[in-house]
Amino acid sequence: MGLDMSAYAIDENGEEEFIAEWRKHNRLHGWMEELWEDKGRPNFKEADSQAMGDFNCIPVEITSEDLDQLEVDVNEKVLPETGGFFFGNDSFDWDDDDGNAPKENNYYYKETDLQFIEDARKAIKEGKKVYYNSWW
Repeated sequence: MGLDMSAYAIDENGEEEFIAEWRKHNRLHGWMEELWEDKGRPNFKEADSQAMGDFNCIPVEITSEDLDQLEVDVNEKVLPETGGFFFGNDSFDWDDDDGNAPKENNYYYKETDLQFIEDARKAIKEGKKVYYNSWW
């Protein structure tokens, strides 16, 4: 069990297209939760609220403007520190099973994040809507 995250696009016919997935990238999840809060908590139903938090299994739409800000925040390494029981270690201090930091600056998901931004921009230009979702 843990924080599983994904991004997908939906076309005008309701067809879903996979864009990206992450596992225990808690800082990105925190960034998405802040975005969701800023957008007024869309798709939230009090009756579905989890004891561990409200932002679980709730899709949030990502716009071109959101992607612009996310790209800046990823490149400046300023995604918010975010904790949770199932969220794992800090995304900016991630080590592999041997205790080795696998990426420059210990930011394991940076390449995945930037690829997601590129792929999401392409999907939006094609007229699709892009969403982030997670569950733990």
